[in-house]
Amino acid sequence: MTVSWIVTGLGIIVSLLGYYLTPSAWGYGILGFGLAHIVLGLLDMFWNPTRSHS
Repeated sequence: MTVSWIVTGLGIIVSLLGYYLTPSAWGYGILGFGLAHIVLGLLDMFWNPTRSHS
């Protein structure tokens, strides 16, 4: 759970950086990269793996 929060937090920081650079192509790329990390961090928080112990 801690890793998910770290990934989401870093995604927010990177997205803000990309937002301030948006008139350029680099800004849009950085913004998308940060948004992807936010989504993946949130999905990881709600994903419950099924563990099989044998």
